[in-house]
Amino acid sequence: MAWYWWLFIFFLMGGFGGLANAGRQALATRHARQLERAEVLRRERQAIEAANRPPEPVCGCTHHLAKHDKAGKCHEEVEKPTAWDENKKPVRFEAGTCTCQQYVGPQPLSQVYADELTDLA
Repeated sequence: MAWYWWLFIFFLMGGFGGLANAGRQALATRHARQLERAEVLRRERQAIEAANRPPEPVCGCTHHLAKHDKAGKCHEEVEKPTAWDENKKPVRFEAGTCTCQQYVGPQPLSQVYADELTDLA
């Protein structure tokens, strides 16, 4: 078969446009996979950072442990609604104290110093 028949078949099958489309599709797939991989790595990094953080000592009233006294009573100032609109949404507030009676969040661990178990000397 003459060379011009091969050239005719090549252009009939898409020629350089087909090669360009295949290359473009391969690059698009590669880019999508790289984005997915970067997203997975970002989520892993966030999970590790979250695991290394100690729990926040926050009560059910969403106030910090520092706002509660030894008996557990909350001393934080809050806004209490005094007037509502026709959709039962508060429109006016006044200052008041939190009605939480007891802290129920996680208790922070005390800092402990411990000597090394092995002697390097």
